[in-house]
Amino acid sequence: MTNPDRNAAIWYKDDGYRPDKNGINGRRVAGASFLRGFFSHADVTEFVSLTTGSQSASSFADLLKDHGRDIPAREAFEETPHQMTPVGTVYFPAPNYAELLWKRQAFGMDAYSICGITHTTATQAVMRGMHDLRAGPQAEWDAVICTSKSVHAATVRNIELADEALKARFGNLPPRPQMPIIPLGINCDDFAHDPVAANTLRTRLGWTEDDIAVVTLSRLLPYGKFDPGPLFISLQRAQAALGTTKRLHFIACGIFSDDYSRNVFSECAALLMPDVSYLHMDGGDATARAEVLSGGDIFTFPIDNVQETFGLAPIEAMAAGLPVVVSDWDGMRDTVTPDVGFRIPTRTVQPNASRPEGHGYLVGSLSYPQYSARLSSLTSIDVGQMADAFAELARNTDLRQRMGRAAQTRARQVYDWSNIIPVMQDLWGELAQIRRANTTAQSRANPVGPLPFDLFASYASDAPMIQSETFVATGTVQHLREIYKTRRIGTIGNPFEQQETLERILLALIDTPSDAPAKALATLSRELNWNPLTIERSVMFLVKYGLAEPKK
Repeated sequence: MTNPDRNAAIWYKDDGYRPDKNGINGRRVAGASFLRGFFSHADVTEFVSLTTGSQSASSFADLLKDHGRDIPAREAFEETPHQMTPVGTVYFPAPNYAELLWKRQAFGMDAYSICGITHTTATQAVMRGMHDLRAGPQAEWDAVICTSKSVHAATVRNIELADEALKARFGNLPPRPQMPIIPLGINCDDFAHDPVAANTLRTRLGWTEDDIAVVTLSRLLPYGKFDPGPLFISLQRAQAALGTTKRLHFIACGIFSDDYSRNVFSECAALLMPDVSYLHMDGGDATARAEVLSGGDIFTFPIDNVQETFGLAPIEAMAAGLPVVVSDWDGMRDTVTPDVGFRIPTRTVQPNASRPEGHGYLVGSLSYPQYSARLSSLTSIDVGQMADAFAELARNTDLRQRMGRAAQTRARQVYDWSNIIPVMQDLWGELAQIRRANTTAQSRANPVGPLPFDLFASYASDAPMIQSETFVATGTVQHLREIYKTRRIGTIGNPFEQQETLERILLALIDTPSDAPAKALATLSRELNWNPLTIERSVMFLVKYGLAEPKK
């Protein structure tokens, strides 16, 4: 039987998994790919979603239904997370899940594990989130999956800085979360070479084998992905080295978020690579993406921006059989090996030289696009080595083919979800073991979500109800209905209790014989087989409106 410890309830909102609904960006594309991979390859007996409401639960169920795998699905909700039992881990599609830790606190720190994953790590939300994670009720049976060695180093450093500050103020700190390095994955079959798409593109553009297409697949943001200038300089130098033997073309397949970005690409192309053709294709069009990955000869991803952390696009290109030329930057330092392409060296300034950007972003004088754009301006890629790589690949058909075959093999053997999902499931199983081995009692006290009438205990003039108190009915069910309707209890949504619940309890009091003693709250709870707290809440409302009163 499949071990439920190796399953996770998927914390689900469309924003984390639906680029078709919420717009294309890296984390949503990765989230959608993960769900498809999880639905396809997870060794589980059921799929469980953890959501804030029925709409998100239905959306999750619809995605599973569309996928077609015949495994049961059910939902649990944040306010009642015990519903996910026997599953004991929540998978959260971001690294900063401090809010979920506080929500868990009401049920105890060891109620379940939470496993996040890194995407962009340069935003204030994530950087501050690492501090909030360590300051919150985080435990060693929680985890943050780091998708590359570089991101792991950055995340560890972020936590070290948080720990230094917290330890200086408060002393000892609890163990850190688990931080394994597990890469993102893709569904390799989705990116298999399509000879029809390749022929369509190259025929439409009138290309021969001497026309070498250098392509990229990316959000086309000079301030949020990569500065195209160094790439264009390198392509122009490569074309000069090639002379008339080969003709270089560059295709930018992606989405421009604004006219600024569109103009930067087109104007820089005209200025910096006048001898290389430039073409933009719509990255939101699946046909265009297939044509570019199948009809291109070389894939490039010259990232120089801290917004990027992993780089799915080069792996997609590898799955399509393209050699790749990338910057030696963050996740690509792991994914692109010498047999599949070229990593071009990068450099940045010393840490103190970036102080204006760090402080400006912190105090709000720099927006996130300005912050990342300025850091990009302080990052260089070796344009000479990049030009040499393009020229060498353009000249050597055998090298392109050899690297392309190696790239396909590496993508499938290392980065296909069929290989990644089992590793993630192993992690969830390890978290369960760590959680069960814990022998320290975990407090449920929650300073950010206190029990209201613990916090406001000093407000009332009398002591709270106790379960031994007795009450008698002084009103009718009909009067209760009139009050509930006139007071419009349900109109604003989420009433403190349903009308039917109040009626049942009032009837239980009314049915007490006149010569019998009044009923205690605990007695009503036993008779109705209801939670004692539900009885207490409901009787207080009946007393409030003169429908019941305590027995003197």
